[in-house]
Amino acid sequence: TATGLGGDAKLSGEIKWELRPGGMLVQKRESVEKDGESIITLRVSTVTQWHDISIQATSSFGELKMILAMVTGLEPKEQRLLYRGKEREDYEYLHMVGVKDKDKVLLFEDPAIKERKLLNLAATNGRVQVIGSTYHTICV
Repeated sequence: TATGLGGDAKLSGEIKWELRPGGMLVQKRESVEKDGESIITLRVSTVTQWHDISIQATSSFGELKMILAMVTGLEPKEQRLLYRGKEREDYEYLHMVGVKDKDKVLLFEDPAIKERKLLNLAATNGRVQVIGSTYHTICV
């Protein structure tokens, strides 16, 4: 470590350095959270209700979907999440797309899966017959 005269000198009296994987020597970042990653609270809105979800800022949208599955009963593959007007993929990380504490995320049920579930429900009631991989409605 080396002594510094900047803002860090007032706090700790020294600057800590770290070596990045590319070989660059940089000043070490000090995080406010000492015991782990920061937890953010998201307001997830559906058409009829909203949920406040606490999650780590470095989680992915796929992990958020798993938490929402427990709260809403919708399987992760049935969910579509929108943040800032864009549908987000499971592999995208919250912090990488700019999600901050108290931000709003919209949750929709995938319309194709919703339609499939409705057709299967009608088929089990005996009112509609589903033929092949494409859907043909036959009224009896």
